[in-house]
Amino acid sequence: MSVKSAGADSRPSRWRAGVGRLVAGTALLTAVALLPWLSGTDPALTVLRARSADADPSPAQLAAVREQLDLDEGPFAHLVQWLGGLPRGDAGTSWVSGEPVLPEVTTAFAVSLTLMLGALVVTIAVAALVCARTLHLGSRRRLRQGRAGTGAAVLAALPKFLLASLLATVCGVWLGWFPSSGWAGPMSMVLPALALGVPSGAVIGGLLDQSLPAAFQEPWARTWHAYGFSPRHIARHALRRTLAGVLPQLLPSVVALVGGAVAVEKIFNIPGLGRLALDAAIAQDLPPLQTATLVLVLLGVVAGLLIQALRRVLLGPALRDGALPALHPPALAGRRSTRWVAGFCAAALLTLVVAGLLRDPLQVDTAARLLPPSAAHPLGTDSLGRDLLARLGHGALRTAGVAFAVTAVGVVLGLLIGMATQVGAGLTEVVSTLPAVLAGLLTTAVTGPSVWGAAGAVCVVAWTPYAAQTAALLEQERASGHLLASLSFGAGPRYLLRHHYLPAVLPSVLRNALLRLPTTVLVLASLGFLGLGEQPPTPEWGRLLSENQPYVELAPWTVLGPAFALVLLSVLAVAVSSGSASRAGRSRRRTGRHGGHDVRHEKDVRLEKVEAYSPA
Repeated sequence: MSVKSAGADSRPSRWRAGVGRLVAGTALLTAVALLPWLSGTDPALTVLRARSADADPSPAQLAAVREQLDLDEGPFAHLVQWLGGLPRGDAGTSWVSGEPVLPEVTTAFAVSLTLMLGALVVTIAVAALVCARTLHLGSRRRLRQGRAGTGAAVLAALPKFLLASLLATVCGVWLGWFPSSGWAGPMSMVLPALALGVPSGAVIGGLLDQSLPAAFQEPWARTWHAYGFSPRHIARHALRRTLAGVLPQLLPSVVALVGGAVAVEKIFNIPGLGRLALDAAIAQDLPPLQTATLVLVLLGVVAGLLIQALRRVLLGPALRDGALPALHPPALAGRRSTRWVAGFCAAALLTLVVAGLLRDPLQVDTAARLLPPSAAHPLGTDSLGRDLLARLGHGALRTAGVAFAVTAVGVVLGLLIGMATQVGAGLTEVVSTLPAVLAGLLTTAVTGPSVWGAAGAVCVVAWTPYAAQTAALLEQERASGHLLASLSFGAGPRYLLRHHYLPAVLPSVLRNALLRLPTTVLVLASLGFLGLGEQPPTPEWGRLLSENQPYVELAPWTVLGPAFALVLLSVLAVAVSSGSASRAGRSRRRTGRHGGHDVRHEKDVRLEKVEAYSPA
């Protein structure tokens, strides 16, 4: 088997990926069409209440709505009728307003796409700041210590809706720099783009910062430095080498903002597509909901194809020919400060939890509403006079337990689907743009509102970033020379999985999961806030943030406690994983192993130095 044929055989079949896109899109549109009938409530009643807010309509009114909308024909007749009108440019009329759907969806999509592009600019800027130090030191061969990534973890843990509220209050209302509400021009895009782009940029930058040291240890980088190439030139090519593995994260992190930025759109009163889809789903207004879902599916497919094409351009012919060198992370010395950071976060969290468990989280005192922190209430009280420290402590185990469980399920599903590259690519593109709120509405329509129903809804969409990352890393691993050498020696699937695929994929995916842990908590909170998840008065960190978000300007301490605890949890998880990675690297260095593979002979290294005058 030649290198070139092996590299070509490793690429996913285009038609199978197309089948995956078609099947996933059809299943999603069918599920959306079934929503009014799955919910267990009369669609006529929901639509009539959305029209007139009549709490107790008469049977005659319900019958008239049923006849007008032909609800007795069932969901599939409506789906076929809606699909039949699309080739003519007719997406139907709204069941609630009676207006044509297509112009409304087109306008909302244009707004969300503009906001997404602004968030993409912020994401790139923040990611560049996060990995700037590693680029500077690595390009000069002065990278000696690994980074814990605590700065990226802090930014990634910032709740987007809380950041949006703070920006709207400080920069919009107090300082008057930018509009705090509405969509009236480019200036209206600045604050929401910052709220959406800063956490996403921290995730992308953290993953990139983790991958760069391995690129600077490749033979071409050492050779170029010895020949006197400029650090800027080396940094640019190292960034190109590692960006291909991180680029697929833009799909679930940034492109999904078109439909998933519901909370930010509501805070800034932006008429975006996510807000339109949510309002239509709550009102069970099927035509605009189906049209918005179709637009999101098409956006995900187009963005996925563009990202895949850009990755192939970045990696060049080496990906096609199966001559791509593998990225082996170097065994950098860990920082002593990482252990101190982990210890501080663990001690602070333990103190908050233990102190909170000694208090009553459900005691209501209307005379003590929104009190600032004091000796009696160290974190203050909420709008009902309940002690925030008590609610924080009692909600810790439930918050962390559900978030870790959802993250673990998402990682496992992402690994499995990402390894099935022939079909998983299309499935990932379709599901990645599905708003978690819409998935929550579909899931709880069957299971009912509960914490585990919300967890299941998040699991439906949480696997997409891990699947995209797994597929990208596997494609690069299958195009590497050492994998082809193992195949030529008769290595079987089990050996390849254990010695090649998992060592190449698992560390990066786990790091990604820990960076996204706060996002999982906040998505669960948003579903609970809409009545689809954890029900009040159960204390839970995300719910504390959602419930107290309206009081940010009046009583900021109501959200600072839960936000601080969320940041501590994220930093602790990342610091512990960084310390484990450093110990594993030192262990590999002592035992003569490197990245799960045998250290190559010095002659092979010299040969690579001669041949590798340019990166793949």
